[in-house]
Amino acid sequence: MSLFLSLRAAIRAHVTATAMGRAVHAERKPDMAAEARRYLDLAVRLLRPRPCRLVAIGGLSGSGKSTLAAALAPEIGARVLRSDVIRKRLFGVAPETRLPASAYAPGVSQRVYGALRDKAATALAAEYSVIIDAVSLKPEERRSFAAFAEAAGVPFTGLWLAAPASTMDARLRARGPRRLRCITCSPRATGPAGCRADQLGNSRCRHWTGSLAAARSALALG
Repeated sequence: MSLFLSLRAAIRAHVTATAMGRAVHAERKPDMAAEARRYLDLAVRLLRPRPCRLVAIGGLSGSGKSTLAAALAPEIGARVLRSDVIRKRLFGVAPETRLPASAYAPGVSQRVYGALRDKAATALAAEYSVIIDAVSLKPEERRSFAAFAEAAGVPFTGLWLAAPASTMDARLRARGPRRLRCITCSPRATGPAGCRADQLGNSRCRHWTGSLAAARSALALG
C-alpha cells in the first residue's frame, strides 16, 4: 500500500508540473509548482520505513472501541481488525446482522481471537501497525495479544474503555462521553474482573481520562 500511495503521489506531481508548463495564467505557476513539490515530498515520505506497533482496544459493547480505533488508525498508519466483523464473516452474514447466542460460545470466540492474531501477523509483516478492536473480556484473551506482540517484536499498548453500568444502555443508543483507562498500569484500573497490571505488558502507563486525546497520549503521539 505504501508503494501504491507513493506512486499515486508521484503521478500527481508529474501531472501538476506538466499542467504548470502549459498554464495560460503565469500567476498560477508558483502555486502549481509548490503543489507539485508537496506531492513529490509526500511520495518520498510514504516510502520511508515506519515502525510497526500493536494496539488492543478492549471494553464492553457501547464503550466506544470502534470510534476510537477509527480515529487512531490514520495517525499511526494502522489496519483496524474488529472482532465483530470477523465473527460475522465466520457465519457468512452481513456486519449488521444480529447473531444468535451460540455464535458467542467459547469455541467460536477462540476461533475469532485466533483469526485476529493471524490477520494481525499478516498486517505487521506488511509493515502496517494494527489496532485490534475486541471486547477482550477474558484475561487470557488480553494476555494473548501481549504475548503475540512480544513474539512479533513490536511495541504493544493495551487500552480499556469503560463506561458506568448505569449509563451503558444509553451509550449503546447514543455514543456519549466516555472514560479511557489503561488497564496495564494498575491493578485498580477500571476494567473487567481479574485485570492486573502485568497482563498487557506495558510498564510505562498511567491513568488517563478522556477519549481520543487520552489515547494519543498513551501512544505518545503528541
